[in-house]
Amino acid sequence: MSAANTTATYGSVAKTLHWATALLILTLVPLGFIAVAWPYDTSDSLATKALLFSIHKTLGVGVFFLALARIAWALSQPRPVPLHPQRRLETTLAEGVHWALYVALVAVPLTGWVHHAATTGFAPIWWPLGQTLPFVPQSTALAEATASLHRAFVFLLLATLALHVAGALKHHLVDRDGTLARMWPGRRAPVPAAPGRRHAPAPAAAAFGIYALVGAVALLTAPGAEPRSVAATAIAAEGGATLEGAARWRVESGSLGFTVRSLGNPVTGRFAEWSAQIAFDEEADADGRHGAVEVLILVESMSLGSVTAQARGPEFFAVETHPTARFGAEIVAAEGGGYEARGTLDLVGASVPVSLPFTLAIDGDTARAAGTVTVDRRAFGMGQSYSDETTVGFAVEIAFELEARREDGAPGAGPRS
Repeated sequence: MSAANTTATYGSVAKTLHWATALLILTLVPLGFIAVAWPYDTSDSLATKALLFSIHKTLGVGVFFLALARIAWALSQPRPVPLHPQRRLETTLAEGVHWALYVALVAVPLTGWVHHAATTGFAPIWWPLGQTLPFVPQSTALAEATASLHRAFVFLLLATLALHVAGALKHHLVDRDGTLARMWPGRRAPVPAAPGRRHAPAPAAAAFGIYALVGAVALLTAPGAEPRSVAATAIAAEGGATLEGAARWRVESGSLGFTVRSLGNPVTGRFAEWSAQIAFDEEADADGRHGAVEVLILVESMSLGSVTAQARGPEFFAVETHPTARFGAEIVAAEGGGYEARGTLDLVGASVPVSLPFTLAIDGDTARAAGTVTVDRRAFGMGQSYSDETTVGFAVEIAFELEARREDGAPGAGPRS
């Protein structure tokens, strides 16, 4: 059998690429649904879920490169002559379905790969290419967008695949022609000699148009982050303590995040919505206090890459029963320089003493601060069924940075991201 295509049949290269792709798709699609549905209520279950996702992602990257090779080969080869050239509509639809499959074989794994690169940790890809991609930032918004596209394209792939299989069965069982035999290994369906056909642009354009439309709809209907005004209202409803201090500071920008190890890999999360009331003076009072701070966090605004849903659940942050967290502390000078915020972190119903060291630089009425502290999740009763660090580490590093401006009297508070 010839490696190249002819006007009568497909060559061995095209057949190998076709059936290898089919085998991978028939493996990947059910594996993906199983991985999504797999429970993660215990340490062993989470490890199995991560294993399933790693296999799914790794094979998906393989499909991406295989699809590129298949498309390049198809474009370089003559196309077998239609067995029923008089059926113009049927022939055009068949070519459109083929192009839709080509687009899907690139779009589905690519959106999944970008989603993986835009988030952190959980379920690594087992390719020697690293876990990131050039020009793909680690971004919650990008990860959510590509996840929506990936889901939409998967269902579009399934619909297109169903049409492709139905067409092949129709040719084999109804028309009883040699269409299926052209692609079957070791079979050849001779047809009268005819000039090779070029790929028509209209079916390809239609396939790209369909995916563009479905992608746009997926992005427009995807559940987005809670509007900042709604989250700010939820925070404001909780109120806040009046802080003693001569100078009040309004936080103008900043970030609040945390890092935990999952299956040995660091996974970084962030809180999009939080407010802070700060009172601070460079001169300490008689008790050695430089001021005080109270931070209110909207826990529901937390994101943690691929395991966000799990982290928001009752085993960890329990956002339904504990929608907010608080950190209230006095600011004192730290040994060796800098400052410490010594107080209590109220999270998921537990109150734990925390001393947060931080650096501070004041330039006129502008202050910049940054600090980190490590806490033990077990102190808050989080992840009790994960009794060792094989799947979820005990240590959680909390980090913040912010820029604040001195106010004239009024306390500063507002959501920050």
